[in-house]
Amino acid sequence: MRLLHTSDWHLGRSFHRVNMLGAQAEFIGHLVTTVRERAVDAVVVSGDVYDRAVPPLAAVELFDDALHRLAALGVPTVMISGNHDSARRLGVGAGLIGRAGIHLRTEPSAAGTPVVLADARGDVAFYGLPYLEPALVKDEFGVEKAGHEAVLAAAMDRVRADLATRTPGTRSVVLAHAFVTGGEPSDSERDITVGGVAAVPAGVFDGVDYVALGHLHGCQTLTDRVRYSGSPLPYSFSEATHRKSMWLVDLAADGTVDAERLDCPVPRPLARIRGPLEDLLADPELARHEEAWVEATLTDPVRPADPMARLTERFPHTLSLVFDPDRAEDDPEVSYARRLAGRTDQQIAEDFVAHVRGAGPDAREQGVLRDAFDAVRTDETVREVAR
Repeated sequence: MRLLHTSDWHLGRSFHRVNMLGAQAEFIGHLVTTVRERAVDAVVVSGDVYDRAVPPLAAVELFDDALHRLAALGVPTVMISGNHDSARRLGVGAGLIGRAGIHLRTEPSAAGTPVVLADARGDVAFYGLPYLEPALVKDEFGVEKAGHEAVLAAAMDRVRADLATRTPGTRSVVLAHAFVTGGEPSDSERDITVGGVAAVPAGVFDGVDYVALGHLHGCQTLTDRVRYSGSPLPYSFSEATHRKSMWLVDLAADGTVDAERLDCPVPRPLARIRGPLEDLLADPELARHEEAWVEATLTDPVRPADPMARLTERFPHTLSLVFDPDRAEDDPEVSYARRLAGRTDQQIAEDFVAHVRGAGPDAREQGVLRDAFDAVRTDETVREVAR
């Protein structure tokens, strides 16, 4: 069976101040063409169809158009909700839409109930694991302490239990929206560390033939059977080095996986340039970036006058301006920024406690801080889901 694995469409999202709806529509057209020309048997979309719980009308219309075009091809599509989606809204009408071959999986309780498709070599069971917010689904899965690994492991137990009842030789595909150990994040994925450790080990998914992951925006291969497709479009300058693509996966009769990476259309390249303003305006090596979307980091010791206006004369698509002056190594601002770089909220809070009283928090106090941060993030997530 030939699968097309994609995720993280983020319909309705802009790139800085640029409306991306046109580029998103171009991607949908590319997706439909690929399905038709490459004889795809099933499409899997691993979450974050929309960029927010209540998407703009134009994004909903584009999604509706995508569903109609995919259904018209007669190629089944399996989709799950991600942490940006409202699972309830995305799943409205799932039963009716499923009759057209578009299978929406947004309910955690249905993790062990697959969409079963068949080809000449037998059945393939597709299990959809929507984004599982630990604090909201721990009771459903009977885990004592909310954590990403615990709830995903419990969901996978249901998958393996159901698979064991299937006809011997049934192949299996799992769609999941999660941060799996070994994946490389970018700046544009919303944090999903609420309620426990952010990353889960790839071994959680043992026992299935292919795992189609969503959430991280870079296309990545964690193992031959566990892959991220990445987002089809860039949504932050941290993705400047990404090659945006989808996975074309051939699942053989014995469950062997053969994957080919297919490029997505590029609306405009990204570039990150850095240096004193005058150098950026004069450097002939930067001519190749004049038509790119640009993030410029100025290192002038004193902020120049009208930097954005001057930059856009040469780089008309400059979208982001960062001021990071070169400073002496002993400058207090340099040392403070370095102390904070790469540190979590928990680590910064523990450092503050140590600074104030001369000794860091003990294990019990670390637990109190951790619970406090989790409670704040959980409240924010619950409010967003409820919108």
